[in-house]
Amino acid sequence: MSSDDDPRLSYTDADGIPRRLALSDGLSHVTIGRSPHSDIALTGDAEVSQLHATVDKVGGHWVVVDDGLSRNGTFVNGDRLAGRLLLRPGDRIRIGSTLFTFQSVDMSASRATRVSSGAVITRRSLTEIQHAVLCSLCRPYKHSAAFASPPGNQQIAEELFLSVDTIKSHMRELFTKFGVEQLPPNQKRVRLVERAMQTGIVTDRDL
Repeated sequence: MSSDDDPRLSYTDADGIPRRLALSDGLSHVTIGRSPHSDIALTGDAEVSQLHATVDKVGGHWVVVDDGLSRNGTFVNGDRLAGRLLLRPGDRIRIGSTLFTFQSVDMSASRATRVSSGAVITRRSLTEIQHAVLCSLCRPYKHSAAFASPPGNQQIAEELFLSVDTIKSHMRELFTKFGVEQLPPNQKRVRLVERAMQTGIVTDRDL
């Protein structure tokens, strides 16, 4: 059951009626598009693609995603979205002629991810080299490329002109900072990519 404390998307429909979609605990994926099967169906707007964008719950936060499927783009606070963006209270999302406002009373206003250790990871908490390593790791996933897989230490070392041992050291630190060090080896890199991109610490512009 939703409450007034739930995060929500507020907008005015084509008939001028105010609408509000509560992003309650039972909801984790919202589709927005011209298709009548969308969770928010903007069927009368020719500027909206069939599947235009989604709003997804990631680790307790809400992220707006436009991975290039839309023809005319998704705009957040006036800037065209490339990939995904962590939503903050008051963010305004424009899709076609519809303007959505993301409202929340309990979300953090910072672009950060909280890992199991309790540490808050932000772009500023990483060194320049660590961010460069993350970008290299995420690069195959630019524009949500299908069948992508993260590069190995050798590939990252060659791209950044660093030694393999240096890359290994930074990778260990990143695994720890993002709270994935306890995962099986074949899952660590993929989960690190997911957390880095879903929280906006690495964006498509970085890649």
